[in-house]
Amino acid sequence: MKRIRKAIDARVADLTGRRQSVIDYARPANDPGLFGPGSAVWRVHGDFTAMLCGGIGALLLQMLHPLALAGVWDHSNFRADMLGRLRRTSQFIAVTTYASSTDALAAIERVKRIHLGVEGTAPDGRHYSASDPELLTWVHVAETSCFLAAHLRYRDPALPPQVQDRYYAESARIALALGARQVPASRVEVEEYLRRMRAELVCDDRTREVARLLLAAGADDLLTKHFGRLFKRAGLDLLPDWATAQLGLRLGFVQRQAVRTSVRTLAPLIRYSVRGTASERARQRMKDASH
Repeated sequence: MKRIRKAIDARVADLTGRRQSVIDYARPANDPGLFGPGSAVWRVHGDFTAMLCGGIGALLLQMLHPLALAGVWDHSNFRADMLGRLRRTSQFIAVTTYASSTDALAAIERVKRIHLGVEGTAPDGRHYSASDPELLTWVHVAETSCFLAAHLRYRDPALPPQVQDRYYAESARIALALGARQVPASRVEVEEYLRRMRAELVCDDRTREVARLLLAAGADDLLTKHFGRLFKRAGLDLLPDWATAQLGLRLGFVQRQAVRTSVRTLAPLIRYSVRGTASERARQRMKDASH
């Protein structure tokens, strides 16, 4: 069991880039960061299993927007390094959620600078820019809706509705800081926003290519391959039915139940195995501040 725990922890550290991070989540002791331990954001973002499933679902959903897809297609090396994209996204979420206020705000400013260089013309002739407030809102809502869906399915199905609404309201702060506008801040607003956006979403050859690469990405060792295949299906399973139908990747009933049962079975082992997460170190930081 000890060998398995260490192997899982090593794979998770590699996927999240935890060992390469220069962020000290344990300092300074009196800094709650942008949210703090009583926040809904700390609560929802604290479980690796749910966040991984949610992150995969979010990428699939985001790519249905032709302008979001164009930015990734033209300015990303996702074809050669899809796992690297997941790692960078994971690190940004960890820093903005759990790091000190200074580190979190610095990460936001870095992303804003990167966004300034991400613009061009989509195949339909429209100009796109990663700094476009409407596009930033789409990326944020696709992300947070999948994170919350994963948390409800794999971590805390009984999360109170008011806490779910608070999660959307709190996390909107990051989107607004990046330049988004009119960010939905409750379950009702998110559902209405996604309903309105459906008319703008497209699944074409490039969308299917990104989805194929994402679902095929993985390491060579058997442990990572097995877990990766499962979590990718779990991420796909989080999407609304209309999204999986549009992608042409709808899972059957038996497949969905098998995926959900497998993830729920593995989740306790992963939680037991993973050590030194950003969440753990941030909670220790706030505990130290109380002494």
